[in-house]
Amino acid sequence: MSKIRVYELAKQLNITSKSLIAQLKDLDIKIVNHMSTIDSEQAELIKELLNDETSENKVNQKYNNEIKKTENKKKDKGINKKEKKAYSKKQDENKNYASEKQNKQVNSNLENKELKKIKLPPSIKVGEFSDKISRPPSEVIKKLMLLGIMATINQEIDFDSASMIAEEFGYIAIEDKENNHQEDFIVQEKEDKPEDLVKRPPVITVMGHVDHGKTSLLDAIRKTKITQKEAGGITQHIGAYMVNINGEKITFLDTPGHEAFTAMRSRGASITDIAVLVVAADDGVMPQTVEAINHAKAANVPIIVAINKIDKSTASPDKIKQELTEYGLIPEEWGGDTICVPVSAVTHEGIDNLLEMILLVAEMQELKANPNKRARGSVIEAKLEKGRGTVATLLVETGTIHIGDAIVAGTAHGRVRAMIDDKGKRIKKAGPSMPIEILGLSEVPVPGETFYVVKDDKLARNIAEKNKEVIRERQLNQTQKISLDDLFTKIKEGEVKEISVIIKADVQGSIEALKQSLERLSNDEVKIKIIHSGVGAISESDVMLASASNAIIVGFNVRPDNNAQNLAEKEKVDIRLYRVIYNAIEDMQDAMKGILEPEYKEQVVGRAEVRQIFRVPNIGTIAGCHVIDGKINRNNQVRIIRDGIVIHEGSISSLKRFKDDVKEIASGYECGLGIENYNDIKEGDIIEGFTMIEVSK
Repeated sequence: MSKIRVYELAKQLNITSKSLIAQLKDLDIKIVNHMSTIDSEQAELIKELLNDETSENKVNQKYNNEIKKTENKKKDKGINKKEKKAYSKKQDENKNYASEKQNKQVNSNLENKELKKIKLPPSIKVGEFSDKISRPPSEVIKKLMLLGIMATINQEIDFDSASMIAEEFGYIAIEDKENNHQEDFIVQEKEDKPEDLVKRPPVITVMGHVDHGKTSLLDAIRKTKITQKEAGGITQHIGAYMVNINGEKITFLDTPGHEAFTAMRSRGASITDIAVLVVAADDGVMPQTVEAINHAKAANVPIIVAINKIDKSTASPDKIKQELTEYGLIPEEWGGDTICVPVSAVTHEGIDNLLEMILLVAEMQELKANPNKRARGSVIEAKLEKGRGTVATLLVETGTIHIGDAIVAGTAHGRVRAMIDDKGKRIKKAGPSMPIEILGLSEVPVPGETFYVVKDDKLARNIAEKNKEVIRERQLNQTQKISLDDLFTKIKEGEVKEISVIIKADVQGSIEALKQSLERLSNDEVKIKIIHSGVGAISESDVMLASASNAIIVGFNVRPDNNAQNLAEKEKVDIRLYRVIYNAIEDMQDAMKGILEPEYKEQVVGRAEVRQIFRVPNIGTIAGCHVIDGKINRNNQVRIIRDGIVIHEGSISSLKRFKDDVKEIASGYECGLGIENYNDIKEGDIIEGFTMIEVSK
């Protein structure tokens, strides 16, 4: 006898799985969840029974509606003039009572004539407080000392302390709640009414171990080739994409799988509705797989396991299922509640089934949001781009964001000048669960920060400035406040060595990942201290800071400009440049162990500036270049640098002087240069030629 799953039957009946399960329980039919099976005969009986009930309910509903209409008409006619007069009289009485109460309050305040009123915020600097009460700061500091509070002119004191001092100087303090922190600036969100909520697309985070095929799986869904653009074949930035599956939209967050990106994966899990855990069928559950499971469980989101690479001969899906049970993920076919879907990103097998399961779990969650209010959401990624300024990737969680809206995210604020969707198209508004890129923020916000749309620019600026003050105050307190225990510990640790590091990267998320990874390497003998980090190319000021503090500069996907490079050589500052994060971590580990003995070293032999572009049929793009430094050799490896950021590394396919093929071009001469398998060259790009030279141990 054939069987049918509950969710398939729900589709046939054109109702949700949740409502079908509820109706089946009323009929005393035992159902565990939407994946449970029912006999085909039993399914036919349920169909007949539910169809009869539906038609009967429709008739009853129509009858009840007609009765309600007639009753309402009668009620409207029945309201007489006496009742209306009584109601208006009661309203007048309430108004009189309120005004009397207000007058009493004013009179009681006027009785206390000897004390002047002063409004104070929940916390205020000593200097500002002394100005408000028209007293010199030294007097205020003396009074604070008598209370046992040691504070300088620039330190903050709380409202209770300030009100006690104010009273001694003849003032009565009233707390000014309008001058509070971000939560008070932003209008507190009212609870959404059920009728205002509409269905929104689910936000899916794809998680798992490095090289288990997360991005390849998304490629198969989105029919793109993201992995080819990534250095080392791994995803190193968080991305957000929206796909359309049979009229239903799904938002995917592709989080990096390498262990260095713990924080980014944690953010991904905290803003998601469903976590798709990708596990390679030929590899098994790995450390980052376990970490991903923990993040998803901590965020309390359902997990769907995609067992990838089933097309390989060494694949063993049952072994993966067995390993997952050790971490509390028991497959449904084994009596648990975890959906496991075998898939192949290469052959596209099982992908339709995976998408169906995602939509099914989303349907069970009944995901809804109110689009008719000011937007709120999370910053996924942020970076600086030449000509565009700050570019922030946002995920809208509730409300709708429009062009021209005033927005604040931590210490960043501004107006939305432009909005771009995940396909690169300009849009005018974005609703719940939609990933977008926006331009117009004053600075690069921290990924994971909550963004808010507020009523105007002034309010956004006030919130951002207040946030800056709070962060500055926190940093001052951290550096100034030291206990005797800490001092004793520092004396004992006289032999402890510190490695000072400056981090520069192309995006904020990479900085955060590098920071956490390098700081985790610290041990009892050597400590790694991050003294500065920032987005963009390595500049002269970075080199000067490194020189003054005896620090190493770690560059991730960025390059130093000519002036910075020359200054680094002059000041003997060590600049380490990386494109894959675990190379940076391994090098730092080796340096700490004292075993860093490189056999090869990169040597830059020349730089050329692209002056003109020529597109040649059947050949590709040829860059008309002027060699500005050193020489370019036909056998060199080259990298293309745009605005200080490395966008490609590869080999030279052709090097010509006029019409002649040449082996090398010296400084000051012009040439035509082609790069193997790469055509996206633009005027103003710098082509840097380099070679690897052997270094004696």
